[in-house]
Amino acid sequence: MLYVIAGPTASGKTAAAINLAHQINGEIINADSMQVYQHMHIGTAKPTMKEREGIPHHLLDIIPPDRPFSVATYQKLAQETIAEIRQRGNVPILVGGTGFYINAVVYNTDFTAQTSDDTTHRDYYTQLASTHGANHIHALLTTRDPQSAAAIHPQNIKRVTRALAYIETTGTLFSAHNATQREKKSHPPPHETVIIVLDWPRDQLYDRINQRTVQMLNNGLQEEATALLQKGYSPTLPALQAIGYKEIYSGLTGDHLRDTIAQNTRRYAKRQLTWFRNSTPHARWIDFTNNDITQILTP
Repeated sequence: MLYVIAGPTASGKTAAAINLAHQINGEIINADSMQVYQHMHIGTAKPTMKEREGIPHHLLDIIPPDRPFSVATYQKLAQETIAEIRQRGNVPILVGGTGFYINAVVYNTDFTAQTSDDTTHRDYYTQLASTHGANHIHALLTTRDPQSAAAIHPQNIKRVTRALAYIETTGTLFSAHNATQREKKSHPPPHETVIIVLDWPRDQLYDRINQRTVQMLNNGLQEEATALLQKGYSPTLPALQAIGYKEIYSGLTGDHLRDTIAQNTRRYAKRQLTWFRNSTPHARWIDFTNNDITQILTP
């Protein structure tokens, strides 16, 4: 059995997963793309040792912020960790809000085409976008794979470069690859899996986000962001573009900083909810306003 506790930021995933782990002899595997980074604790809402209540947690603090980390790497590490937990006779619980990471594990997404050549091509197109602009590489994608180009916003450089690099590396269309992955998700996951998405009324979720933003700032988010720079990490690193850090590095202060972080977090939560609705068809949504963990154990 594999349990997955997903949902938007501030929906109570950590507490729910720890409660569940106590009941089923579980171990928790992080599925948050920012919590893999070291030295980034407050801004990523990483559970403290006290909050973990003695429950083993995996794939937290595994790389420094300046080291590249891919979903393919995450998938491999998560699958290995799941196997190790099962060998100990315990139950793996995948917990986080990064839907792409969760689906990579649950639906065993194929990343075999993402080789060093793929990285080289991505770097090339990223540089091309830097020199000639996002619209230039999107026009290239339109010529080579119109279906992918139509589905990707012209300013989404990361996805455009990924699509172009995939075409270069494999000789096949990125849209065809995506169609194959969608077909896989039309069938139940390959192993016994319970996927739960924690749901809240939108106004209550936003209130929780606002409150957590204040708490993060009170707990020292600004000091944590400054300490990262003092360690020599550049504020332009992708990891340090995470919500909370990027607003601090942009020079915002006081109420403007608080309100901007909260607003950007609310927008992120909305995108997360959209992802789970559209991309995780086998999830069971539960109203978590009463924090009732028994809903997860009830079919």
